[in-house]
Amino acid sequence: MDQSFRYCLLSPRALAALLTCSMEPLLGVLLGSVLAIASSAQNNCSCATNKWTVCARDGSGNCSCMLVGSNHGVDCSTLTSKCLLMKAEMTRLKEKRFWGYPRGLLDSDGIYDPDCEDSGIFKARQCNQADTCWCVNTAGVRRTEKGDKSLSCGELVRTSWIVILRHKKRSSTFSVPDVANALKHLFESRYKLHPKYITAVKYDSPLIQIRLNQQSSEKSRCDVDIADVAYYFEKDIKDDSVFHSNSTLTLPVNGDALDIEKIRIYYVDERPPEFCMKQLAAGISAVVTVVTLLAGFGIAVLVILRWLRTRNYEKVEIKEMGEIRAASLQLP
Repeated sequence: MDQSFRYCLLSPRALAALLTCSMEPLLGVLLGSVLAIASSAQNNCSCATNKWTVCARDGSGNCSCMLVGSNHGVDCSTLTSKCLLMKAEMTRLKEKRFWGYPRGLLDSDGIYDPDCEDSGIFKARQCNQADTCWCVNTAGVRRTEKGDKSLSCGELVRTSWIVILRHKKRSSTFSVPDVANALKHLFESRYKLHPKYITAVKYDSPLIQIRLNQQSSEKSRCDVDIADVAYYFEKDIKDDSVFHSNSTLTLPVNGDALDIEKIRIYYVDERPPEFCMKQLAAGISAVVTVVTLLAGFGIAVLVILRWLRTRNYEKVEIKEMGEIRAASLQLP
């Protein structure tokens, strides 16, 4: 007897119960799929341009992200400012020090916990916990002497960037136009920087020089800041990408990979740095002192060597005179 004939022999109530039991596994599979999709959507709430964020969905299902170590909201459709990135990085370093990691905070001007404006840019004056303050440019780099909290910095000084790259040795060199086009495409596609802010690309294998310049008057509200672009680029070169994907930077030039092994960044401010001559004079005095000591040491070594050479010459001369006398006494 086939399956359909057996169903016909059942009462309507029994047939409904049987169908319900038969559908339960299928409903379970469908419900599990829906929950998996919802969970996946929840887990996909992340910031593509900043891995140092904590993200969650609100009641409307929108994904919002906050910077690690602060309550500052992050716009994940563009780059996060360098000031906020440094603050998040310092939070991570403090946590590592608290949990006993061997790597601690570095006492240098390059890495510090910065004060940021609400817009995310650096405040013109930065201070540490010891109430030592200094003035910075738009890249957060110190441009004045250090002082106390009475130090006045005025407005934030914009800076241009000169990026020096060195690629690995290769049997053949790239052409200058190919390198320039590859770098401009990278900065535009990965960092959303308008090509007009890349003022020059010079290539003399294995060195590449990139000049980024962005005046306050020409920067619109939607443009990314070259300070942020350079920081993201530096992190990518050092295999510490800020992007959530943490993908390795690839730079193809006419089909061949351009492997960068070193990066240096120089800053050119719109106004000259304000370092006092006292420190410069102290530095020059220290250099003169070291040079004088080295010169005196060198002269002393030369005098000693000359004295030793003269002494050996006198010994040889005395020995020869003694041999001559002995020979003359033996003559008949």
